[in-house]
Amino acid sequence: MRVALFVTCVNDAVYPATGIATVRLLERLGVEVDFPEAQTCCGQPQYNTGYRRETVPLAHRTARVFDGYDYVVTPSGSCAAMVRDHYPAMGDSAAAAFAPRMYELTEFLVDVLGVTDVGAYFPHSVTYHPSCHGLRLLGLGDRPRKLLNAVKGIELRELPGAEECCGFGGTFAVKNADVSTAMGRDKAHNAVSTGAEVLCGGDNSCLMHIGGVLSREAQAVRPLHIAQILASTEEEPWS
Repeated sequence: MRVALFVTCVNDAVYPATGIATVRLLERLGVEVDFPEAQTCCGQPQYNTGYRRETVPLAHRTARVFDGYDYVVTPSGSCAAMVRDHYPAMGDSAAAAFAPRMYELTEFLVDVLGVTDVGAYFPHSVTYHPSCHGLRLLGLGDRPRKLLNAVKGIELRELPGAEECCGFGGTFAVKNADVSTAMGRDKAHNAVSTGAEVLCGGDNSCLMHIGGVLSREAQAVRPLHIAQILASTEEEPWS
């Protein structure tokens, strides 16, 4: 099995710890992970903004960079959905052939490796936010929750309105700032209402948006990517 990490722009630039956690987790499970350094953006910002034709060279390049790998794993539902859902319709044969090999982290763990208990330990109260792309385009379903339920020491608390959008939506947050802010505030307040210490999710873009509200309101809930929770063990706890 040849596996590569697609870390994504947001994680590379703002949340590198998520990429590190992903590699730590996969290697603990016996997976050898490569990191092709030529990887760049998958093209999602351009595509969602309407520059569909200009996205094709990025899609083609991404497919070539990850050529030869059996699986490409990413800790991002939105980027995985971009590749799987939109690459096949771009008219580029390399991009279309590449798309089925892209997996979001939790579906790779559950569907490919066949594990739900990854040996994690995280003695904190946690509430889980399912991002729109993972929920609606990838159909992740209860895969993330199965993984979280198996974490030793964790206390999972239900998030009210869990399936409602947080309001980020990439360029939506720029074009519709007031609506985006209101949606983010609702999601943040729902997270606070659970009394959980940690707000967990599979997309750092969503966590960044909700976390911005939490930070500005001086709330104690801490956003944390699911990869970091699953990478945490009793021997090597994730701080």
